Amino acid sequence: MNALEVHDLVREYVVREESGSRFRRRRTVVRAVDGLSLRVAPGESVGFLGANGAGKSTTVKLLTGILVPTSGTVRTCGLDPVARRRDLARRIGVVFGQRSQLWWDLPLRESFRLLAAIHRLPRSVWEPRLRELDERLDLGRFLATPVRQLSLGQRMRGEVAAALLHSPELLLLDEPTIGLDVLSSERLRRFLDAERAERGTTLLLTTHDTGDVQRLCDRVLVVDRGRAAYDGDLPGLVRRVGARRILVVDLRAPVTPRTVPGAELLGVEEGGLRLRYAFSAQETTAAQVLAQVAQDADVRDLSVEEPDIADVLRTLYATSG
Repeated sequence: MNALEVHDLVREYVVREESGSRFRRRRTVVRAVDGLSLRVAPGESVGFLGANGAGKSTTVKLLTGILVPTSGTVRTCGLDPVARRRDLARRIGVVFGQRSQLWWDLPLRESFRLLAAIHRLPRSVWEPRLRELDERLDLGRFLATPVRQLSLGQRMRGEVAAALLHSPELLLLDEPTIGLDVLSSERLRRFLDAERAERGTTLLLTTHDTGDVQRLCDRVLVVDRGRAAYDGDLPGLVRRVGARRILVVDLRAPVTPRTVPGAELLGVEEGGLRLRYAFSAQETTAAQVLAQVAQDADVRDLSVEEPDIADVLRTLYATSG
């Protein structure tokens, strides 16, 4: 049984607009999701990508039973999410970046106590689980703090812990690292990676953060106007659109930059101590570019910058029409 199974999913909205008459309004049917099909296996981690308005949030609401499909079929953890919404709630966890499941004026610890009661978890189950989440996400310093007084990073860690308190099979995350600093983002990614490895939790992640996709996702599914535009791994997506990676090379002493086959010198910075080369994975590799540069330069450090996801998606949409 797949964690998610979707066939020919359609969700339509009716939009009424002024038609020029005082007594009539134009009725337009808009398809937010248009024939989408997908499968996600248990334990898989999938990045669900797309521009704003592409249909991501609507799809997640269909998967969780918040919205009813216009047509098509959805099975989440083997259940019809509308007809079995209460049963499904015990088997999934959801984190929406803009909507909190925590009680705003209560200490964070009390939110976990209330959620445990909602899920009918005995104390012998939820208290050890909370201790585990506390250790992994470092919640102890602010468990007694009212949620409204938490920083964004603290609140997001609390949201993730709340979604995982009942040890769900499937975790749906909407922009989990948005607005977080580098250290908070990395802490959250490490935790999610470990949770999946140890418990077999399935992840569906909507994000615009390249780091989230690289660290957490085996596969990416790109939607455009409610339809699947790409389904595969991130390197395959980058190759498909011909996006270029950037090799940043730091030198111990300035040299005259050499021409590197298959790469373009974008710039010389830091008084000649830093070179930036753009290259396509279809033409060469970072190792080959570095080998060319190192022939006449003493390399001190290097890094590779991946293409920005937003740029990759724009290129994909433009080439797919």
